[in-house]
Amino acid sequence: MTLPEVQNAVIEKRICILIPTYNNEKTLKRVIDGVLDYTEKIIVINDGSTDSTPQILQQYPQITVISLPENKGKGNGLKIGFRKAKEQGYHYAITIDSDGQHYPDDIPVFAEALLKENKDILLIGNRNMSQDGIPKKSSFGNRFSNFWFWFETGIKLEDTQSGYRLYPLLKIPKKYFTPKFEFEIEIIVRTAWRHIPVKNVPIKVLYDPAERVSHFRPFKDFTRISILNTILVTITLLYIIPRNFVNNFKKKSFKRFIKEDVLESDGSNRTKAFSIALGVFIGFSPFWGFHTLLVISLSILFKLNKVLAFVASNVSLPPFIPFIIAASLFLGSPFVPGESNLLSSELNFELIKNNLLQYVIGSAILATSMSAICGIITFFFLNKLNPENN
Repeated sequence: MTLPEVQNAVIEKRICILIPTYNNEKTLKRVIDGVLDYTEKIIVINDGSTDSTPQILQQYPQITVISLPENKGKGNGLKIGFRKAKEQGYHYAITIDSDGQHYPDDIPVFAEALLKENKDILLIGNRNMSQDGIPKKSSFGNRFSNFWFWFETGIKLEDTQSGYRLYPLLKIPKKYFTPKFEFEIEIIVRTAWRHIPVKNVPIKVLYDPAERVSHFRPFKDFTRISILNTILVTITLLYIIPRNFVNNFKKKSFKRFIKEDVLESDGSNRTKAFSIALGVFIGFSPFWGFHTLLVISLSILFKLNKVLAFVASNVSLPPFIPFIIAASLFLGSPFVPGESNLLSSELNFELIKNNLLQYVIGSAILATSMSAICGIITFFFLNKLNPENN
């Protein structure tokens, strides 16, 4: 894009540039000067810097500066910046780090991508993490983050840790729970949960150890990120995936849902059959209360069809539970010494407690046999419908 085109895009889409900074006196001026080549719509959040940052910012009366009395973390600074940007009427904010690793001349990349998409979208700069000079810990951390982002949203990205981003200010969540580096993970996951597309755009990156000042604390921040991902994964398994499943079902007729989301979903007939088998196995297994967590986790682990597995796991719906318990106790009885007077006993959890080994053995037999039967029937049924999808 030419400079006038970028400037027009900034005005048309109401874009501002957000620069959080903390003790980056060596690189801050260069970053601001580079951004000013494209626009003066800049908001800088001085997050309690103790170096010459305030003096540097005094040289730029044309930009908005928010100075915080003490350092409270990048996430906190970004939240304050987002609020200010919305107050000033902006719809999008491009965030760029002040440590010099990002090139302001990549601003046109974000503007062009936004114009091309022509809809609300969250864009993340995709750095070349394999180039010379990239610290190995940064490359590993990015791969780690990419995996969990995919697990939590189903979206595959090559870079989820870059701070060079374009945020749709009117679509991101209004409240957040993290104040520091982990905030940048929270916001992209929760925005994706709102069904806002999240995509990468190619950018350049510079790692200069002589200039760059990193405030990332490996142990503390990695621990905070790990705790956040644990929470996000739990929410994904227990709420987001079931919610999306129900919403997809509500939006379509039953026939269309089966056709589009089940029969024509990704995977071969064999994969779909294994998915049904897994769901049935989990549904008949005695892990009450953990069926959804187990079936989704194992579906992801073995790259199976999550929708089919989840549907199949519902063989253990409440009306069917008494029959499952009775069948499990019956199948387990030959393997446990003594007589089990099941016919004369009331079917309840006290009975299971008194015949626990018998119930566990029977559950394993029932789950395995029904899983195999349903998987085989599903495979032959799908193979008859679409024999080429093997």
